[in-house]
Amino acid sequence: MTDSKNKMTAMPVPGLLLNMGGPMMISMLGQAFYNVVDSYFVSHMQDTAAVSDMGDKAVNALTLAFPIQMLIMAVGVGTGVGINAGLARSLGRKDRDTAGWIAGNALFISACYYLAFLFFGIFGAAAFISSQSSDPAISGMAITYLQIVTIWSFGTIFYMCIEKIIMATGNTLITMIAQLAGAVTNIILDPIMIYGLIGCPQMGVAGAAAATVIGQCVSLVIILYMHLFRNGSVDKALRYLKPRAAILKDIYIVGAPAILMQALTSFMTYGMNLILGSVSVSAVTAYGIYYKLQNFIFMPAYGLNNASIPIIAYNYGAGNKDRIRAAVRYGLIFVSVIMAAGIFLLQVFPTPVVGAFSLTEESSILCITALRIITCGFFFAGFNIILQGICQALGNGIYSLIISMIRMLVVVLPMAWILSKLPDAQTAVWFSIPTAELAACILAVILTRRLFRKRIKDV
Repeated sequence: MTDSKNKMTAMPVPGLLLNMGGPMMISMLGQAFYNVVDSYFVSHMQDTAAVSDMGDKAVNALTLAFPIQMLIMAVGVGTGVGINAGLARSLGRKDRDTAGWIAGNALFISACYYLAFLFFGIFGAAAFISSQSSDPAISGMAITYLQIVTIWSFGTIFYMCIEKIIMATGNTLITMIAQLAGAVTNIILDPIMIYGLIGCPQMGVAGAAAATVIGQCVSLVIILYMHLFRNGSVDKALRYLKPRAAILKDIYIVGAPAILMQALTSFMTYGMNLILGSVSVSAVTAYGIYYKLQNFIFMPAYGLNNASIPIIAYNYGAGNKDRIRAAVRYGLIFVSVIMAAGIFLLQVFPTPVVGAFSLTEESSILCITALRIITCGFFFAGFNIILQGICQALGNGIYSLIISMIRMLVVVLPMAWILSKLPDAQTAVWFSIPTAELAACILAVILTRRLFRKRIKDV
């Protein structure tokens, strides 16, 4: 069987990208399922005597909670980048003791993260939701959902940690299986717990949150078992859980910029919720549905990005210009195919796609409008995702961070705020997102070309 080293140097680059990226894309699609499935089922909740348009308001509630869910992902995935890099280096040097300390300290970090989100869920969830909505029905459901997914967030936090430990050993298939098992569990439990089927009490949005955390715990149990009993590459001992400053420093030197980049998505969604809330409640609901549909397109692109980074980095270290250029070229081609498929689906069939969710007519129209406008920037977004990965692979995380800030903060939020003041704000505000992607893409091309001239010419 071809080992990882020969694969990096000998396998044709297009096949290598698909070979490494396929499991990552599927795993990330499984993650995208969680939020969109929750939104789908809660959108079909029936009105009560006290609350009309229940489905619309339930989707709105999940949208208000979404920035914190993204923040949980940000700290987990971002820290995981540092864990993965340090662990892979140690395993490559055959330094099992350091690898054990990195894996053990990673679990310590995850415990600290969990305690922070547990504290937030108990004491901060209500204030966070109240800053975005004054509707008592929406706020009540949002607080309930957010408290459950934060107080019981240990499943996803520890899963993301152990996932990166497993991935550092080169086994992405296990992580894909664990992720999909959790997603399937969530899909099965959502209608049962939300609507009260087969003897389960009707729990509404609390049921959606409970199904989510149970699914996450299923993923954790599977990957924890594989790590403890099937992962012989990393030593496990209680002493490795003791925090060591040098180990933590190495993790965060790489992981801190990645956390910040990931967290920008959380800041953007929170900012957009505030801006769109000043336009209408339906605009927030439409944005929530759009964003979760977008993830089905963007998650495979991020999986492709995650596959391209080690390929480019390895061949950069090996001094192989041709394979670097091929990885860049095919990465851009493949991501363009993914984005083209997304544009076709959401431009040609927006009505039936949005119609799958039980929304009010106003929210449905706004969501369709948002899809038609925002998808015009998908090609730029795809290029941004790949070009950011190239910058990281060539050792310049600052360029990648700059591109992310243009996409997520610097252009989109000020422009959205300005457009929200126009008479036709419910249509105009959506143009801020593709405009930000275009601006970031122009800058990304300039920065990447500069980086190539500095780094690749000397390879």
